[in-house]
This record gives sequence, structure tokens and C-alpha cells, in this order.
Amino acid sequence: MDQLTAMRIFVRVIQLGSFSAAAREENSTQATASKKVAALEQKLGVKLINRSSREQSLTEAGSHYFEQCLSVLGEIDEMEASVRARTTSPKGLLRITAPVPFARLVLAPLLPEFLAQYPDIKIDMPLEERHLDLISEGIDVAIRARKLEDSSLIAKPLFDNPLILVASPTYLSDRGIPVSPADLKSHDCIVYSLNKFLNNWHFSKDGSDQTVAVSGTFRSNSGETNLALVLAGQGITQIPVWMVDEHLRKGELVQLLSEYETDHMPINIVYPQSRYLPLKVRCFIDFISDKLGDRYR
Repeated sequence: MDQLTAMRIFVRVIQLGSFSAAAREENSTQATASKKVAALEQKLGVKLINRSSREQSLTEAGSHYFEQCLSVLGEIDEMEASVRARTTSPKGLLRITAPVPFARLVLAPLLPEFLAQYPDIKIDMPLEERHLDLISEGIDVAIRARKLEDSSLIAKPLFDNPLILVASPTYLSDRGIPVSPADLKSHDCIVYSLNKFLNNWHFSKDGSDQTVAVSGTFRSNSGETNLALVLAGQGITQIPVWMVDEHLRKGELVQLLSEYETDHMPINIVYPQSRYLPLKVRCFIDFISDKLGDRYR
């Protein structure tokens, strides 16, 4: 038995949630993946995974072994990365995660150029509304808009990501155009409910700061849902510029109070700490930083 291969399959079964998904990734079959993990269990003399017809779960021994596998395989990958770093041809599977709208609107249009530039790299992009654990789920790099809390990760600022005020021409023709932050009190404001400031929108101009308590008939924890409501003429919202720049160019939305500085939600590119940063990861970080670093400042 190739124990390293079996360990990698075992880890991917847990990270991906099924034998079939791990097998597809290896261009293999579910039966082959299952046999390799069974052989690993036989060699160790313990059961690692509780199997049922619908799902798999780790045993206590399996949970401990999974953590050890992550450590051992990580060391091996680092050694290989240190050797590959001496080459000029990055290759391998690159796993990237990002907020769903950011992946769709910002990353996806850039990836064809990246893949053409690095033809030996393949990309897997698991997208979740929740933050994925980079280490346990085998993620190479993530795009995040929150302060880094995990000390096992490194965050590199990507761009400042200002939040701007927008509304549709239809709404503004019906309700009028606010000319100062205070005017927002008489408008329907659509709030992003995950914003730590919630209904308090902040503005700054000429060294003077203002906070306005806004309200309206709708709020949600989805920026894309809020955007759909704004496009339908239901109110004013504060939203990252990258989500609306195309709508602004087409005239579907109008930016309001642009002379004021508003809140920012900096975008970071995040990756696990490692003595040797894999070349495929370094190339992606450099590529995205170059493409987006000055785009939304």
C-alpha cells in the first residue's frame, strides 16, 4: 500500500465530505478510494471513518489521525514547494475560496488570463457564505473582507474597498436626491445587516465626521439581495464599489454624496503560514495583487 497516497485520499474524503468527491478529484473511482482508506485502517488497526449510506463521520481515532495527517502532509508539501520554488513553471491544483459575489463579479473574469499564463495550474474554487477553515479544508488561498482573527494565517491587503452610496434613477426621480448625509433620514435606506455599524452610516468631509442613523423597509445579510432591491428602485444602499461599478457605467445606478468619505471594508488575500510558500500560490497572489491593487482605491 502507498501510505502517503492513502493518507491524502483519507484527508480529502473528510475535507470534501464524501468518497465519491475525493475519487473524482483523483480521476479514480469511489470503490478505489474506499479500498485505500480501508487498507489504511487495516494497517493502523483502528477504524477511522464511520460509514453509512448517506454520510461519513470521523471516529475519535480518526479525528486525531486526520489532524496528524494534515501536519505530516503539510510538511511534505512544504518540502516539495521549496524544491519547486527553484523552477519557473508553477503547477498543481490551486484551491481558492472567496465570497460568492466577489468570486462571480471580480475573480471569475480574471481567471481565464491567469490560467492562460500558467497552463499547468488547475483551480478548484469551493464557495461558501461562511468562512472555510483553510487548514482543515485544504484551501490554499482565500479572499476575505474581515479583520484577520486566526494567527495561523497571513493576510496581505489587496485593496481598500470603499463602501459607496447608490440608488436607481427611478427612486431618485420619485424621492429626490440627498445633498447631505442628514437628508438620508427621510429616505428608504437598505441596510446590510452583517455590517458591524448596522443602521449607522458614517461620513467624513474636510476633517469633520458625521454619523447618520438610517432606516427603511428592508435589510438583509446579502449584498446581492440588497443590490437587487436598489436596482428595482426600492431605496438607497451602502455597498462595496466592486459590486456596482458596472451598473454605474450603464447608468442603472447613481452614486450619491461622492464628495464624502464613507466606511471601508478592506479586502485581504489570506493564506496559511508556511516556511515555503508554494509557487502556484505565490503566482496567484502576485497576479491578483497586480490586477486589483489599484483598481478600487
